[in-house]
Amino acid sequence: MKLLKTIPDTPHPGLLSISAPQPMKHDEALDRLLPGSSECHSRSMRRKFPLGAFAALLLCCSLPAVAQDKGYWRAVSSNANGITGDLTISDSRLSINMTAFPIAQIRPLKAAESSAVFDADPGEGGSGYLYRLSVPGARRFLHRNTLCGSDDTQWMATYVHGRALRVAFFSGTDMPVFTPDALANSSDVCGTFSYSR
Repeated sequence: MKLLKTIPDTPHPGLLSISAPQPMKHDEALDRLLPGSSECHSRSMRRKFPLGAFAALLLCCSLPAVAQDKGYWRAVSSNANGITGDLTISDSRLSINMTAFPIAQIRPLKAAESSAVFDADPGEGGSGYLYRLSVPGARRFLHRNTLCGSDDTQWMATYVHGRALRVAFFSGTDMPVFTPDALANSSDVCGTFSYSR
């Protein structure tokens, strides 16, 4: 009886041992490629991003949407086109016809006050502010016009609704009173102007 020689499990030293690769799970492969960095992998970040984006969107939408009067505004009414031209409002300056004047925001206008000055509907959701400023009566703008005749311009009220801005200028050192009767009998009202974005 002939004995069959068994082949040892260890390969011959001169031969290469090739074995089929074992399938690896995707997470194992990531851990092997990026040890200790599973927290920063884009796949795990993608899972967390929608929750963060949703929270930011919820916070943004839960705050009241208040129209802002800051920024560049294009003149649309005839007196805005004839006197001021386009204007820009920032936190500390009002720019009219390429000339900047310092301003200070005093307070927000109430809905009834905006209605009295600008004939705005109190329920339409616009917002307005009262500003203190000083534009000399001798300062000329477009077509050699002034804001308040020969008087210094001391106050500015704004009202924004959507993409529209309305501005009223006032002379006089006393803060304007924004009621229909007070405005009708005041000599300090210089005029209202309309702008758009």
